[in-house]
Amino acid sequence: MTTYLALLRGINVSGQKLIKMAELKIMFEAMGFAAVKTYIQSGNVLFGSDPEISERALRERIEEKIAAVFGFGVSVIVRTAEEWEAIIQSCPYDAANLKEGESIYVTLLGDRPEPEDLKRIPEADPSLEEYRVNGREIYFLFHQSIRDSKVAGSLQKLKTPVTTRNWNTMNKLLALARTL
Repeated sequence: MTTYLALLRGINVSGQKLIKMAELKIMFEAMGFAAVKTYIQSGNVLFGSDPEISERALRERIEEKIAAVFGFGVSVIVRTAEEWEAIIQSCPYDAANLKEGESIYVTLLGDRPEPEDLKRIPEADPSLEEYRVNGREIYFLFHQSIRDSKVAGSLQKLKTPVTTRNWNTMNKLLALARTL
């Protein structure tokens, strides 16, 4: 049994695409997944599944089931707990030494972005943010608010599903994954 994390994009925001976590948990259990846990309303699900099933197959199966059960489409990003730990360890920014007002976020991508797609992303304003692309993740250090970021708002140009989580959520999900 492998522990996976599924991150749903764009649910429960401004009254749109509403999914209660208790209902999402029931859906995952009905799909045959083990040890299902949810974390906060933004759509984070931890679950156990057969390691022989590909990440793409899991993602597609979950997306299809969400559409069938809840009546709308949602992009889902899937990572193993092992990958999640590597994502945290690979962060190029030092969370222990953030200045007041600074924050770290990680954007997780469905697929590795193509180099030509990365060229569509605007240059970061160094007074507002820094970012580093590492495989299927983009690490952000915001010197102010994520809301001020032109880069974060343009990630849909990458032609792959994306979802973003703050550093506290990333670490909380790792702690939960270690309990499964």
